[in-house]
Amino acid sequence: MANHDIDITVSRGTVHALVGENGAGKSTLMKILYGMQKPDEGTISVDGELVSFGSPGDAIGRGIGMVHQHFMLADYLTVLENVVLGSEKLHGIGDRARAKIKEISDAYGLGVRPDAVVEDLGVADRQRVEILKVLYRGARTLILDEPTAVLVPQEVDALFDNLRELKAEGLTVIFISHKLGEVLSVADEITVIRRGTTVGTADPAHTTSKQLAELMVGSELPSPETRESTVTDIPMLTVEDLRLTATDPDGVVRAVLDGITFTIHKGEVLGIAGVEGNGQSELVDAIMGMRTLDTGSLTLDGADISQAATRKRREDGMAVIPEDRHRHGLLLDAPLWENRMLGHVTEKPNSKGAFLDLKAARADTERIVREYDVRTPGIEVTAASLSGGNQQKLIVGREMSHHPKLLIAAHPTRGVDVGAQAQIWDQIREARHEGLAVLLISADLDELIGLSDTLRVMYRGMLVADADPAAVTPEELGSAMTGAAAGHLESPGGTGSEDSGADSSETDPRHGGEDR
Repeated sequence: MANHDIDITVSRGTVHALVGENGAGKSTLMKILYGMQKPDEGTISVDGELVSFGSPGDAIGRGIGMVHQHFMLADYLTVLENVVLGSEKLHGIGDRARAKIKEISDAYGLGVRPDAVVEDLGVADRQRVEILKVLYRGARTLILDEPTAVLVPQEVDALFDNLRELKAEGLTVIFISHKLGEVLSVADEITVIRRGTTVGTADPAHTTSKQLAELMVGSELPSPETRESTVTDIPMLTVEDLRLTATDPDGVVRAVLDGITFTIHKGEVLGIAGVEGNGQSELVDAIMGMRTLDTGSLTLDGADISQAATRKRREDGMAVIPEDRHRHGLLLDAPLWENRMLGHVTEKPNSKGAFLDLKAARADTERIVREYDVRTPGIEVTAASLSGGNQQKLIVGREMSHHPKLLIAAHPTRGVDVGAQAQIWDQIREARHEGLAVLLISADLDELIGLSDTLRVMYRGMLVADADPAAVTPEELGSAMTGAAAGHLESPGGTGSEDSGADSSETDPRHGGEDR
């Protein structure tokens, strides 16, 4: 049962946080509150009046709007067109709508430009468009699902300013997040659910992250910090002068990757920090062979793979945790055992010679479900039936099961709870200790700093700065990601991975066993 004995009371004009581990029932509860799913029993009251929602339209009619973790915007339409789509009767599609959008944007400090094309907007601006969409439809209660998952610290601060503005105007926000520090900083009250049941409420002013974690999963809040070096002097991936251009809708050719050069050694985690949209996705695609480069070369474990197909690169030892698990990591309508085979159909245990081995694939899926604590009633259910965090654990288990030489991990713990996050960190650390090379891309700066042996900053398709993970702060890293200078950062080459050979323990205080 996804939800049972759920009790939650949200006061008008507050920010109310909802936390719980993956599979705890948060998504089901929000679907019920937004009219996407009907409860079997129980009651819902809005402003003291009993209500029953048969559709999201019913919820919107009672002033409830939802901003989903995966944005629902049409990239090639303008902000105005995205906002009015489906609500043309409210204010038309012209000047009245534009004026209303500007009025809402100004009232809540959203800074949204009605005529901007969504494709040209950064992640934080797209999120503001989603918030404006629900406000435009008259929402007085906003449900925000993992709203900070893709934001850098400065953008998180700006979002929280927006939420405080909404609260000051009497609006109510239900805030779902796994980032407990952020929950404590922005929420007025916190409800914790575990395995579909409310287990407690907390006052942020008198609660710690550790206490919240214990309520959620019964364990202490984990830390990603790595304190011993496993970096060798053996290059695993060498990337030289990668350049990739793309033509924008106006016909202008621009560089999305511009002279990217780095080396990752066996046993090394190279972290790439950057605001999303600065070339990280294209870099992953280029390394995996999914985009044709203009110039540059790639070497994996001493072999030139610049012209190799994606399947060959996987068979030669590449694994990837994609940034968008729905688009690039899963077949949502396929059962779990088929998803376990995805990208690895030519490898054991999925195949035996020229034939698929479905029995072995099913058995190995059962193993992954057990070892990675994938919460599911069985391996025959579809991937779409799992929560986002459990989908992520399935992908991590699949990719790690083939003992790769190189793991490309793009946002590996996005949308997972603290327990699953700790498990994924442990898997990366253990494999790194055995010689795995890791390219880590993450919006979680604590994760980047804690797991990486070497840190580089990506901005507008270029590697613009190097950082020492033992010295840099999330704030400094966040500043560099937006193009500003920050302390403890150097121009590329100063602390780059080319210099991080086997003797890096002599210069990195983490490797001497000292706590930071």
